[in-house]
This record gives sequence, C-alpha cells and structure tokens, in this order.
Amino acid sequence: MTDSNPSFLGRISLAVGTFFSILGDGEFAAGVLRLRQGGTAATATPAPAPTPAPAPAAAPAPVLKTASPDAALQLLGLLQRDARFIDFVEEDIKSYSDADIGAAARLVHDGCRTTLREHFTIRPVRDETEGSRITLAEGFDAGAVRLTGNVVGKAPFNGSISHRGWRVDEVRLPKLADGHDANVIAPAEVEL
Repeated sequence: MTDSNPSFLGRISLAVGTFFSILGDGEFAAGVLRLRQGGTAATATPAPAPTPAPAPAAAPAPVLKTASPDAALQLLGLLQRDARFIDFVEEDIKSYSDADIGAAARLVHDGCRTTLREHFTIRPVRDETEGSRITLAEGFDAGAVRLTGNVVGKAPFNGSISHRGWRVDEVRLPKLADGHDANVIAPAEVEL
C-alpha cells in the first residue's frame, strides 16, 4: 500500500477516521469542504518540507497479488447490516443538526465496533502508550512503523509514539455460498 493509492481496507479506515475528525474539528471540516469544492485544504502558509532521510538500498520489486474484492464486499455488507454504515455515509447530512449527526454517529460507531470485534481480532502494533518515548533500532519493521516529523539520517531513531497502530491477528468472516453475489452488500427491501 502506498500513500497515493491506499488499499480498500485502508480507505475504509481513512473514511471512518476522517468522518469522526470532521465531526469533532470544525477547522478540519472546513478544510475538507474546501478540498471538495476544488480549493486547497489549508489557507495558511504550509510548513517547509522536512529533509528526507537518505534512500535505502534498492530492494527487489515486491510481487504484487490481485486481491479478490469478495472479502471487502462482505465486510461492507456486515457493516451495513450491523451499523447501517453505507446508509449513514450515503445520507446527505447538510440539513441535520450537529446533535442529530452526533446521535447517528454514536449508533454507527457502536455497530461498526461490534462488527469489527465479532469478525476480527485486532490489537495495537506497539504496546507502549501513546506519548511514550521509544528507540527504533536499525532493521525495525518499516511496514509496521511509519516515521513522521523530521526524519533525517538512519536508525536508531528516538521519538514519541503518536499512534500505536493496529494489526489484525485473526479474521473470522462467514463463508460464502456458491453463487452468492458479494456485490449486493444490502438487498433492497420491499414491504408488502
């Protein structure tokens, strides 16, 4: 996964995190609105770019595998079933009050959390508390730890944990029957 093209699950995580950031931070929400209207996210002068760390020795190109969308579609279906996630995200919320949106977000959050806990065993990548000072030795797992801030030089790196990260230890998605159309994440409902 690269920053310019995150995986499907990465985009779900980004969407949920962004959603709650928009609800909790008016300035962030204004920046998102500016971006959606074709502007730039910030009106202030951007901070100077940090000096990049030296490029590591060229590694062999990774072998890319094609991901089947069935598991991602199944997860969307579970989030819709248990949390009405798609209904909430697809709803135009401009006309609702912040209190109404907050109440709905609480229900969606509870349902999403229940679904994740039922179908995944998730634990933090790092056990230390956020804000803890740590040292990353040479050879640390760059796939599990992302360096931010003023990244200069080479390991060992000393810094503070700003986010512990998340790792999935077990996936318990239901098995799909032959002929199941995973693209239908929520069937239409017709009341008779």
